[in-house]
Amino acid sequence: MKVYSIKTQLKLLMLFLLLSQVFACSDKSSSYNENISVSESFAKESDLKAFSSTEGIKSKPTSEDIQKQKLKIIKKGELKLKVKDVKETTEQIKVLIGKYNAYVSNLRYENTSYRHQNNLTIKVPKAHFDALIDSISTYAEVLDYENVSTQDVTEEYLDIETRLATKLQVKERYETILKKKAKTVEDIIYAEDKLGYIQEEIEAAQGRLKYLSNRVDFSTIQVILYKEITYKGTKIKGKNFGSKFIDALSFGWTFLENLVLTLIHIWPIIVLTIVGILLYRKRKK
Repeated sequence: MKVYSIKTQLKLLMLFLLLSQVFACSDKSSSYNENISVSESFAKESDLKAFSSTEGIKSKPTSEDIQKQKLKIIKKGELKLKVKDVKETTEQIKVLIGKYNAYVSNLRYENTSYRHQNNLTIKVPKAHFDALIDSISTYAEVLDYENVSTQDVTEEYLDIETRLATKLQVKERYETILKKKAKTVEDIIYAEDKLGYIQEEIEAAQGRLKYLSNRVDFSTIQVILYKEITYKGTKIKGKNFGSKFIDALSFGWTFLENLVLTLIHIWPIIVLTIVGILLYRKRKK
């Protein structure tokens, strides 16, 4: 009876140890599964790979999208005018552009013996572009040329907007993961790195949109104003006898000064020459 009691106790002990092991394994399994779910979540996010050109909610804008979008047209004009007075015409144009809510972004004035010229770069709201060009042309004595060019950036603008919307949505997903699903230090660092990279791309896209919008809203006009000047060289007048006489005296005096100075410089040679001549004569006698 006593032996049976010991066996029973041993069996109960083994059963207890076995159950403890089973529960421990199940806890590790659940913890492992949780870590796998977080890693898989990050793996799905990493599939976005920093928004390559073929990824995103939408592909490149279709022709239907472009038609719905308001056209984004960049206008540029070039004028070259021959005018009566460059400075006066410049002031008149400055007054004119003020009426059209435009402004001068660059000005360079050149003044040579042959030409007076002023180069102006004018930024004007697109609604007043044609009217301002026509008004400036009226100041010309001669209109050398007038060029107007346009650039349609509607497709590029819409494409950047689409990509920007995608980046903002993915940024929101990473922020959600960082707040709710990131458990380990590695997961947190990974999410923060991705957020930093996405934020840089968002800022670059926003900057490009702002640049295009400014180019579209304000057209550019390059204006060259010039006036040709007849070159007048200095005429050399003929000299009279008195002037020639004075010049001759001056030249003679200068020649005499130079001769004396030359003799002074070579006095050793002169002395040696005289001594040599005297010795030669004495020996000859």
